[in-house]
Parts: sequence; C-alpha cells; structure tokens
Amino acid sequence: MASATAPASVRKVRSLGTQVTARQEGLARETVILIAGSLVAVAFWIVGTLEFVGTLNFVFRQGEPTGANPAIDFFVLGLLCMIAPYGFAMTAKLRRIAKVEERLPDFLRDVAEAGRFGMTLPDAIVVASTGRYGLLTDEIKKMASQLEWGVPVATALRLFEERVPTPLVQRVVSIVTRANEAGGNVADVLTMVAHDTREAQLAGQARKISMLTYVTVIYISFFVFIVTIYIMAAVFLPQMITAGQGVASSSLAGSGGVSLAFNFVPVLFLAFLVAVIVHAVGDGIMAGVLYNGKFAEGLQHATIMLAVGWLMMRYFVPILNVS
Repeated sequence: MASATAPASVRKVRSLGTQVTARQEGLARETVILIAGSLVAVAFWIVGTLEFVGTLNFVFRQGEPTGANPAIDFFVLGLLCMIAPYGFAMTAKLRRIAKVEERLPDFLRDVAEAGRFGMTLPDAIVVASTGRYGLLTDEIKKMASQLEWGVPVATALRLFEERVPTPLVQRVVSIVTRANEAGGNVADVLTMVAHDTREAQLAGQARKISMLTYVTVIYISFFVFIVTIYIMAAVFLPQMITAGQGVASSSLAGSGGVSLAFNFVPVLFLAFLVAVIVHAVGDGIMAGVLYNGKFAEGLQHATIMLAVGWLMMRYFVPILNVS
C-alpha cells in the first residue's frame, strides 16, 4: 500500500533500480557468447579426437594424410569458434566504453562551469545535459530527467554508474558523490577530476601510439615465419625427399654407408603447423596486451593470425607426402 501511495518520482526510481538489478543478475552478453562458443569448440574437438583415432576419415584437403592432420584442423576450428566471437564482442565492448569515457571530461567541465555561477550540483547537471557528449549524451539526459523528477543527486549518480559501469565512470561518480556530501566548492573538485581524467586518457592514447610499433613488428614477424615455412615446404623439403629417395634406391643404400631419413619430413611439416598455431595464439594475445593492456583485445589479434596462418598452411603451403 505504501508503494502505491508513494510519489511518482520515488516509484520511478524504484522501477529503474529493479531494471538495473535484473540486468546485473543475468549473464552478460559476452559471457553467453563465450559459453556458446566453448560448446561449439568442444563439439569440434570431439570430432577431431575421432579423426585422430581413425573413427572418422574426413580431410579438408585432398591428398593429405588422415589422422593427425584433420584432427589438428578440427582443433583449430574449435579454438576459433571459442576465441573469435568472444574476442570480437569484448573488443567492441571495450571500444564502446572508450567512446563513452572520451567525452566524460567535457561533461564534468561543463558541470563545473555551471556550478561556478552559484547553481547546485543537480541544477548544474541539468543545465550541462543540454550539450552533446557522443554516446554519453543519452545517459546524461536520463540522469538529468531523474533529477528534474526530484530524485536525490546521490541516487541519480548511482543509477548513472550502474548504467555505465566503466572503471573511469565509477571512480568519477565516487569522487563527485563524496565531494557533494562533504560540502564545499564542488566545482573545483569537478574541474580537478575533469583534468585528471583527460590526462589519463591522453596518457593511454600516447601509450597506444608507442605500442603500435611493437604490434606491427609482431604481425610482420609472424607472416615472415609463415613465408619461411612456405619456402622450406616448396623448395627445400621436396628436394630432401627426392634426394633421400634417390639414395634409398641407389647402390649406396645397400652398403649401409649412406642414408637420409626423409620419411620424417611429413612429421616435420606437422610440427610446422603446430608451431604456426602456437605462434598465432601467443603472438596475438601479446599484441593485444601490449596495445591496449587487455587480454580480450589479444583474442581478436589471435583470431586473425590463427585464421590466416591455418588457411596458409592448409591451402597454400604444398603437401609433403612420402611415397
């Protein structure tokens, strides 16, 4: 009964809090994507295991031996299904967060300027909400509407933090809330927070620019590695097989004095394929961590390297078989 007779602004705040809590209780979209990708990956890995033990005899490329080769192919496909959707989804989320946080210092500066004219913090937020702040604009307008309904500024800031749960927004809201509760000149606090936030963003952008060179080096070294494998598989290893077969069929083989272990060349090629997979995943994760400091960003680079490396090894590098 008390809820029914409560003011409209209070009922609106309660409904907003219920909506936010419901969103937080459910799984995040990226977590659902990771779980779905992992299930598909497990299915591919089961098929790869059946390929390895000889139960299935499916090949991705005509002329290649069965067994380990298609098993590794299914392992790669499963790994791609697991890391690719999650990596790209998380990268998109991180980029959206960066765009949201990009205009936050401008909003804080506008609120501080409005506060210097004698306005209270709620009034200053309402006045500043008329500006344009990119992806942050809609959330600021929601917060201003709540303040116009009579919602306390601490509650409106908390709801804003829950709608935009980024580390920077959480830190700013905590500082502003404490400054408003302590009293004093909130405009000076907002100005300092805006300045520190902008400095942190500029420092992050400078770090990304400096790390971009290392990311480029990682990509170049990975593709040089693939080209080196291609040259060995197209020129050196076939000559080794031919020379070994010639020695085996000559009179030198019968005397027991000369022999070439050319039968291990396909195994060497399989080792090259595994090396490409390991390098793609490791180098991709390293590139993402260096550039953005985020593991999820590395999964995006790992997906690109792994897909390109696997396609090159399976469909461009010559197959090495020993007849």
